[in-house]
Amino acid sequence: MSPSRRGALALTPLLVFLLVYLVTSLAVGDFYKVPVSAAFLIASIYAICITSNATETTAGPCGRKLPLRERIAIFSEGAGDKNVLLMIWIFVLAGAFASTAKAIGSIDATVNLTLSILPAKFLFAGLFLAACFISLSIGTSVGTVVALVPLAAGLAADTGMSLPLITAIIVGGAFFGDNLSFISDTTIAATQSQGCTMTDKFKANLWIAAPAALAVAILYLVLGLRTNAVPQAGPVDILLLVPYLAVIVLALTGLDVILVLTSGLGLNLAIGLLRGTIGWSDFLEAAGNGIAGMGDLIIVTLLAGGMLALIRHGGGLDALIQALTRRIRGKRGAELSIAALVSLANLCTANNTIAIITTGGIARDITEKYKLDPRKSASILDTFSCLMQGILPYGAQLLMAASLSGAGAFDIIGKLYYPLALGIAALLAILLRLPVKYR
Repeated sequence: MSPSRRGALALTPLLVFLLVYLVTSLAVGDFYKVPVSAAFLIASIYAICITSNATETTAGPCGRKLPLRERIAIFSEGAGDKNVLLMIWIFVLAGAFASTAKAIGSIDATVNLTLSILPAKFLFAGLFLAACFISLSIGTSVGTVVALVPLAAGLAADTGMSLPLITAIIVGGAFFGDNLSFISDTTIAATQSQGCTMTDKFKANLWIAAPAALAVAILYLVLGLRTNAVPQAGPVDILLLVPYLAVIVLALTGLDVILVLTSGLGLNLAIGLLRGTIGWSDFLEAAGNGIAGMGDLIIVTLLAGGMLALIRHGGGLDALIQALTRRIRGKRGAELSIAALVSLANLCTANNTIAIITTGGIARDITEKYKLDPRKSASILDTFSCLMQGILPYGAQLLMAASLSGAGAFDIIGKLYYPLALGIAALLAILLRLPVKYR
């Protein structure tokens, strides 16, 4: 078999994964009824079956020249890669931190603080900035939607404001933090796959996300000038904000993310015991629940790492990079190919983290081949995955927002301005080769 045909065959596990997940989801009419891990398992088994000895030109399509144990060993080495395992350790700590912070009441305190300082005349812009701050603090767009959409829906009912608009305001702000937060799983996946620090990716990403958020905030400011409603906030315990603020500050100083999250976890325990909101056993239970909540993502990460190792062994990644970059004439085209790759993966999986994990290795190869800045590549992966996730009516965030508010998903999308502004800013950053520092 020629190298080109072998490379094309090695790529077919990705096609199998997309077909299994996409076709089954469409058949049952629910993209969240089909576990991504199950689709990856089927694709991984298929990858093991077709892997052949890359040094044998006569190797058959079912790996007759490579013993089964060797194929499994290649898969296991990919799953146990140090970068994959480091990503998993970060997922474990992030899950434990987020869950224990919620258990001690930090999310409620953050919501109450942001709502209590909203100017009465600037309600729309204030809600958007509140959602941005909360999502940046807690690192999850779904968590922000769950925390704020019920409050926003009640506010819409009391004041007669547009329910789809006020829901879209919250969803847009939720994606801002999901794209930038140091404890977001998309940030973790993007930075680990490209080999850069979270701080460097945050700085590169901020040049894209900040102008988009500012433009949308100004738009909401104009739209909300005639609104006089004042949201009601509960009591604020400033001490409960310390863990989130500490994580942001420590991460900005360049401290290793493992130490950042471990410090945050320790603060959650200390403050919870001091305030009496959590006991030792409660803390352990919350941490365990947070880790368990990352279980499916960890399994997917392991399966994806093993499957991509087999694809690489068979020459699939080389074939894909060659196909993607055949007509590329410079760094601009290389960055656009990364953006297109992660966008397509997100369209098929409806999960921005899984899309980044699936395409991160390929993006890194393109980055190295065209000597791109890894910080910019990580930013592109995260930004375009959030863009696609924000306009998918079958994405978790929009499904959750529609369920909690009672507004239709398509109605919310019609009022959802931030993901589109983010996409425009990201495309301009690629086409104009901005920021200059990351050329």
